[in-house]
Amino acid sequence: MKTLVLLGAGELGKEVVISAKRLGCRVVAMDSYPGAPAMQVADAFEVVNMLDGDALDRAIRLHARPGPGFHIIPEIEAIRTERLITLEKEGFDIIPSARAVFLTMNRDAIRDVAARKLALPTARYGYASSVAELGSRILSQDGTGLPCVVKPVMSSSGKGQSVVRDRADIPKAWDYACANMRGDQQKVIAEEFIDFDYEITLLTIKQRASVGGKKLPKAARTLFVRPIGHRQERGDYQESWMPCAIKPSLVKDAQRMAKLITDEIAGENGAGIFGVEFFVKGNRVIFSELSPRPHDTGMVTMISQDLSEFDLHVRAILALPIPEIRYEKAAASAVILATHASPNEPEYPGLEKALAIPGVQVRIFGKPSTRKYRRMGVALAIAKTADEARKAATKAAAAVKVKTVP
Repeated sequence: MKTLVLLGAGELGKEVVISAKRLGCRVVAMDSYPGAPAMQVADAFEVVNMLDGDALDRAIRLHARPGPGFHIIPEIEAIRTERLITLEKEGFDIIPSARAVFLTMNRDAIRDVAARKLALPTARYGYASSVAELGSRILSQDGTGLPCVVKPVMSSSGKGQSVVRDRADIPKAWDYACANMRGDQQKVIAEEFIDFDYEITLLTIKQRASVGGKKLPKAARTLFVRPIGHRQERGDYQESWMPCAIKPSLVKDAQRMAKLITDEIAGENGAGIFGVEFFVKGNRVIFSELSPRPHDTGMVTMISQDLSEFDLHVRAILALPIPEIRYEKAAASAVILATHASPNEPEYPGLEKALAIPGVQVRIFGKPSTRKYRRMGVALAIAKTADEARKAATKAAAAVKVKTVP
């Protein structure tokens, strides 16, 4: 029996567990708090601070060994990534690779690979380790200029991200980024503000060299899901949809760039799914970010096709065939958000209203507490067109309330 060890047990990890269990795997879910969504469906769990290198090392070795049959799957940003590099050298299988996890958990590292090594088009950017340095990175002659976007180099789901529109915003942006950064690195990235037409996520699948006992040609080891359109607020995903209106030539540009960067960071043996984000402006595709795991905007794949991004991730990890991806009707997702903070487990009045809408499904994540804007669930919808699916998903998400009892 294959064993998967998830480092991070949120809503994306929960779906990975479900997909893996359907294929006969044993799954151990780890996170920093008890009762995390993936822990609720896993075979075993550990509560561990993954920024504590020794604790992380002990927890992994308790459940996994080097060699075939054991796979370590990082699902969050706040991980002592240098320990994963050491473990990989000992023969542990880190998904998709320890280098990929290290680079993508730090925005400065992955941006340098994209822009400087691979020459992918990106926004102008610079790093800062103090508020004074941030001002210089923005206002200097070769800086990002105003407006610009400021983010922690290590964060997730838009935490700590803000738009700087004038000089007075710079100290506030620095404080907000530092207050919401993951890990222990007090460093931010300032990026040129791109007035894009729309954003897409290109889910990119890296397969093993041998799948189902057959050697795959190198050119056939990278697969793509159809582009996913998405919309963000506060730097965090709010809705996503398929299909999105993008020219075939721009899809090819995005695929070329996604293959270049995933080849570079996954290496020869890396396997799994990547969420590669792009801005689209006119006839230009601009690299934005990359996650070495299922992507939140990809939750729409739970209803848009026969193999969700979680199914694809697990198949790639286990070297199982992916002969095709069959797409259904147009589809959309919309998040269900908490409106306030509470340590108590919430209830979800309005589910009956949401599920009465034709073509709608709802996934409640099972998070044990709330905070303002925390993602607590997602509404999914299919329809004849993407616009109709978006309207149905948004209506369903609005119908579901997140209610906590004092």
